[in-house]
Amino acid sequence: MSNLAKYSILMLKGIGIGMANVIPGVSGGTIAFLTGIYEELIESIKSFDIKNLKLLLRGKFREFAKATDLAFLSCILLGLLISAFSLAKLMVYLLKYQPIATWSFFFGLILVSCFYIFGEIKKWNIGTIICLLAGTAIAVFVCMASPTQTTDAWWFIMVCGAIAICAMILPGISGSFVLLLLVKYEFVMNALSSFNIPILLLFAIGAVAGIIAFSHLLSWLLKKFYTQTIALLSGFMVGSLIRVWPWQKVVQHSVGTDTSLPVLPGKFAEIMGVSPQIGMAIIFIIIGIALVVVLESLGNKKKKETP
Repeated sequence: MSNLAKYSILMLKGIGIGMANVIPGVSGGTIAFLTGIYEELIESIKSFDIKNLKLLLRGKFREFAKATDLAFLSCILLGLLISAFSLAKLMVYLLKYQPIATWSFFFGLILVSCFYIFGEIKKWNIGTIICLLAGTAIAVFVCMASPTQTTDAWWFIMVCGAIAICAMILPGISGSFVLLLLVKYEFVMNALSSFNIPILLLFAIGAVAGIIAFSHLLSWLLKKFYTQTIALLSGFMVGSLIRVWPWQKVVQHSVGTDTSLPVLPGKFAEIMGVSPQIGMAIIFIIIGIALVVVLESLGNKKKKETP
């Protein structure tokens, strides 16, 4: 595969991660996981440490780029930026006018991804089961939590950036939904759409500091406790299914978001007074499942071809 093709595919994966990150309830970490770049992404982010930053300050750009896998990270970042400034509006439109089809697609995508990630757990024991259940419980709690009022102070914007970016790289935990809980999703989206540089800069500073620190912890966990960490991350994904279930009953209206509970299609139709669109939902669940199966098949084929 040529470098151009390789980097183009990486950019597309970055676009996918970016699309997920702007949707409350969907995790960019999940997309990174199912596209096979999760651990490489964590290691690349982790490599931005004092030792490698000194290479940059000394003008050794080539050594710095190699040590941090800068080409890989740049492609992912470019894809993220493309999503943030263009495709985000499309996703907002789809969630507004085709919510059942859109949520069904992501439900199918995350559901089948859980089974593939379970395959990474080679040995099941009481420890891995506890980690799986703990991850599921944490994700359900985050998805069910009600938003509270928060300050718009500069320091809190940086804190929001750090917390949201850490959530964004965890499969199953939606960074956008965490922003909703902090009542800063609409605030940040408005800053993004209006190019409010001061707000975006504060958010970015917090995000960079948070993700570099958190990536070290994740990298250490994956090296020392791989099976247990994968089980925990799998639990996050399983728990997040409650949020992306296509039929939701709003139980509390809040500023910037609604707290909702999953209901059966028939109950949804009774409450909302609209068709549950079960046929369309099934079609888009199947599309989401098929996409993951195809990506996984291509990934396995690539692994076999690699000497």
